[in-house]
Amino acid sequence: MTVQSAAAAVVAGHTTLGVELGSTNIKACLVGPGAATLAVGSHTWENQFVDRVWTYSLDAVREGLAGAFAALGADVRQRYGVPLTTVGALGVSAMMHGYLAFDADDRLLVPFRTWRNTSTGPAAAELTAALGFNVPLRWSAAHLYQAVLDGEEHVGQIAHLTTLAGYVHWLLTGERVLGVGDASGMFPIDPATGSYDGAMLATFDGLAAGHGFATPLRALLPDVLPAGATAGHLTPAGAALLDPTGTLAAGVPLCPPEGDAGTGMVATNAVAPRTGNVSAGTSIFAMVVLERALAQVHEEIDVVTTPAGDPVAMVHCNNGSSELGAWAGVFGEFATAIGSDVGDDAVFAALLAAALEGEPDGGGVLAYNYLSGETITGLDEGRPLVVRTPGSRLTLANFARTQVYSIFGTLALGMRTLAAEGVAVDSLLAHGGLFRTQGVAQSLLAAAVRAPVAVASTAGEGGSWGIAVLAAYTAAVAAGETRPLAAWLDEQVFADAQTVVAQPDPRDVAGLEAYLETYSAGLAIQRAAVGAIH
Repeated sequence: MTVQSAAAAVVAGHTTLGVELGSTNIKACLVGPGAATLAVGSHTWENQFVDRVWTYSLDAVREGLAGAFAALGADVRQRYGVPLTTVGALGVSAMMHGYLAFDADDRLLVPFRTWRNTSTGPAAAELTAALGFNVPLRWSAAHLYQAVLDGEEHVGQIAHLTTLAGYVHWLLTGERVLGVGDASGMFPIDPATGSYDGAMLATFDGLAAGHGFATPLRALLPDVLPAGATAGHLTPAGAALLDPTGTLAAGVPLCPPEGDAGTGMVATNAVAPRTGNVSAGTSIFAMVVLERALAQVHEEIDVVTTPAGDPVAMVHCNNGSSELGAWAGVFGEFATAIGSDVGDDAVFAALLAAALEGEPDGGGVLAYNYLSGETITGLDEGRPLVVRTPGSRLTLANFARTQVYSIFGTLALGMRTLAAEGVAVDSLLAHGGLFRTQGVAQSLLAAAVRAPVAVASTAGEGGSWGIAVLAAYTAAVAAGETRPLAAWLDEQVFADAQTVVAQPDPRDVAGLEAYLETYSAGLAIQRAAVGAIH
């Protein structure tokens, strides 16, 4: 696409806009014909640990939305010399799960409790046993039921619950809805109806009533919509929130708001059975679209859905690449101190390149990236650690390799559970900034999951691009498109996509297996550190 044709598409509104609220950045992505990325913008933010709760303020949400859109608009003007006044469709995505509870006057009752909180153990365990369905600690239903069990004063005032994506969508449209993928992180979805499971809702209500909470859960949850549905239109207030300058016009249709898991599936074209993806950021998770239901309930496996409503097995790890980023910052500071200010990207590239040169088992160096707790390994809190024996070989290569292993280690343990269930996956597609350096993290991930790992040219685009593509699908359905999402993605978006595939290296597979034995044994060190260091 030429600059002139792109500018014409922007002016005519032949574009879609995706906004994703991630853990450390709010990103906006403008997509044109053929799903080409035309412009991007971002706003940095960070969660806070307040009163032992991981949270973001709603003021930060509003400021971040405006900041990301302003950066996008500036990018559009710089690239094409035109203002961004309208788009053909818009979509919002955000971190899944968590707890946003509002009263009848739309006032937030308690600070936003994000997916990162692990304080819902009793509720999750009781719900899992009663429903016969794994309810993870971070799910909205677990947060609500824990508040009921704890007798929190605010529960009697709750008028509606939602996720972060649902909240932002409500700010923009006034509609209390969710895409089915994001809704599946609030409460289990019935594949037959595409909405919350009715029998499980009744069970939840019975349990909650026993503790004095009489409001039916369904009355508090957002309505559920599949990919392709029109989920409202941008109101004047919503347009002003995104763009306080008044340049953006109201009236734009929106697709259903989705979670970052769903947009990751779309961004990697992994929405059909036997496909899967791995998304690496502040957290890391793998999604595998199921051909059949799992035979057993596994606490380390979520069952959620694609944006189209198909069941997905999700291995979610709270801790991803943040600790590697922290170490990259230290090495960057050192480079600056000796007069070699090379920039963040060069530091990351050097660390990842060194990781490939490390010994397959890490040379006796052990790393944990646990900034927060991990359900898969049974930890409510975490302490980032580097541990080694006196006989270990501490080199830059081994250090870097074990830092990358720390990102994939817990994920590898969860994927072993799926393998034991007989879940088949032809290949996994990886996305996120960690995979921008070609062939490094990708190769080690292939060893961790024991499957081919593909990275597409869109791997660095991430969820903001994925939700923009979902917005394009909503526009296409409104114009008469009848193909299911998977077929539309195959034929319309990814037909000419270029991918690089890494096969598992047997030496890395064996080395990582040995590393994971020590890693699992060393979890006792984590538990001791949590108990000793506050």
